[in-house]
Amino acid sequence: MQSGQANAKEWVLEFEPEEARRIDPLMGWTGSGDMQGQVRLTFDQREEAVAYAERHRIAFQVFEPKEIKRSVRAYADNFKYTRKGQWTH
Repeated sequence: MQSGQANAKEWVLEFEPEEARRIDPLMGWTGSGDMQGQVRLTFDQREEAVAYAERHRIAFQVFEPKEIKRSVRAYADNFKYTRKGQWTH
């Protein structure tokens, strides 16, 4: 399986939870009275997200995206004669 890169170029602003989640005693579902936990804003540029947070006086942290290390393989590599390790299925 391969993971795609769709929507990976966006910057996301998410709010920190203001209160802990609680478990409903009857149904066992988790819930919270924190409505900002449902808000998720996306921006095309990092600078736009930072400017929005500063304009609305929202404390923020910027997490840079991690570099993705890809190993390119072909399906045919599973059946190579020189394959290291045994084929298990």
